[in-house]
Amino acid sequence: MRRRHLILALLFPLLVMLVLPFGAAAAAEQKKMIYDEAGLLSTEEQQELNDLANKLGAKRDTDILIITSENATNLDVIKLTEDFYDENAPGYDKPHGNAVMLVMDMRNRKVYVAGFGKAETYVDDGRADRIREKITPQLSSGDYAQAFEKYIEASYNYLGIRPGVNPDNPLFSIWVQLGGAVIIGGIVVGIMAYRSGGRITVNGRTYENSGESGILERHDQYIRTTVTKRKIEKNNGGGSGGGGGGGVSAGGHSHSGSKGSF
Repeated sequence: MRRRHLILALLFPLLVMLVLPFGAAAAAEQKKMIYDEAGLLSTEEQQELNDLANKLGAKRDTDILIITSENATNLDVIKLTEDFYDENAPGYDKPHGNAVMLVMDMRNRKVYVAGFGKAETYVDDGRADRIREKITPQLSSGDYAQAFEKYIEASYNYLGIRPGVNPDNPLFSIWVQLGGAVIIGGIVVGIMAYRSGGRITVNGRTYENSGESGILERHDQYIRTTVTKRKIEKNNGGGSGGGGGGGVSAGGHSHSGSKGSF
């Protein structure tokens, strides 16, 4: 018994030394994605959102960040975004690399969604508009954690859809795809079941004498002419809400973007 205790006592430090490096490595992989300088989130909410951003961002090789600010210097929210990117150098693949950023200016109640690197193309101005519009109702009502979660998931989805395609097309919905598969499967099974009962070989030509059958008489009769008029609406140059668009930071990093109030 004493010998067993002695062996365990000698092995325990060795096991600790072997396990610690793996634990440290796992912790090192968790990057900071939530910068809640305005104090909008609880500690638990910050951790959950940070875990989600790390998990989904890794699947798209893109950092998905959230920055909230009291904006003490009263900068434009686009300037806040650009300065953060220049100074903190986020990017999954490299410093100043692929990143989607949501920046909130609590002083002026402004929000900006921007894409850098690969995300400048996959989350272009139009898609950034869509993301911002999705989360604005929750931001306006103070449901910040819910809005931020929706932003992370929408960014993840859009980063997986090639540019130039409507990312909100119902065909990209997994439920629509499953429903389509079920319908197609049902049609195929129905056709197979129908054919399994034997094919009908008798039709309208079976007893027709093609040598003597033919058209006896043909004539056309004019009835009336109908004219339909349609008003063509003029394009007055109107657009959807929001704005801001992309730009280039002071550090020379181009980006897409969408700015709006909440």
